[in-house]
Amino acid sequence: MLAADAHTGPVAVLGAGAWGTALANIAASHRSTALWARDNGVAHEVRIKHTNQRYLPDIALHASLRGTDDLRSALDHACGDTAPGLLILAVPLAGLRALCEQLTGALVHRTDRLAGVVWTCKGLEANSGQLPSEVAQETLLSALTIATGVLSGPSFAREVAQGLPVALTVASASTELRSNCIAALHGGPVRVYASDDVVGVEVGGALKNVMAIACGIGDGLGLGTNARAALITRGLAEMTRFGEALGARQATFYGLTGLGDLVLTATGELSRNRQVGLEIGHGRSLSEILASGLTAEGARCAQAVLLRARTLKVDMPITRAVCEVLFQGVSPIDAVTRLLAREATIE
Repeated sequence: MLAADAHTGPVAVLGAGAWGTALANIAASHRSTALWARDNGVAHEVRIKHTNQRYLPDIALHASLRGTDDLRSALDHACGDTAPGLLILAVPLAGLRALCEQLTGALVHRTDRLAGVVWTCKGLEANSGQLPSEVAQETLLSALTIATGVLSGPSFAREVAQGLPVALTVASASTELRSNCIAALHGGPVRVYASDDVVGVEVGGALKNVMAIACGIGDGLGLGTNARAALITRGLAEMTRFGEALGARQATFYGLTGLGDLVLTATGELSRNRQVGLEIGHGRSLSEILASGLTAEGARCAQAVLLRARTLKVDMPITRAVCEVLFQGVSPIDAVTRLLAREATIE
C-alpha cells in the first residue's frame, strides 16, 4: 500500500451531486480539495455552511472543503500546487462530453500540473453508444496528453457520506494516476483497489443498472428470491459476454465493479434502478415513473447497450427483455415468460 504522504497534490471534484459531494468530502480529509457546483447556491452552502442539503441532507461536510461555482477557479486549485493535482469528474454521463470539451480548452499548457483526470459516471452515451472512456478519447484525449481513468464500485453516496465502509476500484493505464487516486481517497472506512481494465470496469458499471431494473421487475411481480438469484447470475454472464466483446477481461466482472456493483444495485433499497423495476412490476409505465421524479440510468442505457450488442453479435436476452418492457409495450409477465421459454443450454 502507498505511504501516507505519497502524492500530496490537491484535488478538484467537478460535480456537486450526491456522489461528487461524498467523494470530495473523503478527499478533503486527505488533501486540499475544491468542489465545483454549477449552482451558486450549492457552492455557497458547501463553502459557508459545510453542508449540501439538496443532495446529501443532514450530512456535515469537512470544514476545509472549498465550494465554488467557478470552473476556472476549481481548475486553478487542482493545478496550483507544487505537486500535480487530481481532477475527479463526478458529472452524469449525459454531461461528460460537454465538460470534457470545456476542459480541453482550459487545460491546454497545464497538463503538466495534473496527475490526471478520473471520471465516475456509468453507462453508455445515449446517441453514440460509447463508453465514458470513448467519449473522453474523442474530446479530452484527442487534444491533450494526459492520464485518465475511471473510479467505480458498489457504493451508495449517502452511506459513503455517513462514513460507512465502502470498497472502490480505480482503473487506468497509468500506474501513477492509480496511485494518486488511491492516495487521495483510501483510508479509514474507504478502501480503493487498482486495475488497468478500464473497459471492464466501465461495462460493469453500465450493465449492472440494466440488470437491476430486471431484478426489480421480478421482485415487483413477486417472482421470489430464486428468480432474483437467477437474474443476478445470468445478468453477470450477460455483462461478461458484452465486456469481453469490447476487450475487457473476464476476471474484472467477478470483482467489485462487476459482481459487487451488480449485487448492490439489484438488491439495495437505495437503488433507483431497482426501484424503477419494482414500479414497472407493480403495473406502472416508465413514463409515469419518470414523471413522478424517479430517475434510472439503466433505462437510458439499456437501448444503447442492446444496439451496440447487435453490432458486436452478442446475445443479450435480459437486456432485450428490459427494452421490450420499457419501450415496446410488452407486459412484464410476457417478457418473463419469453425468458423462461428459451432453450436450455450449457452454463
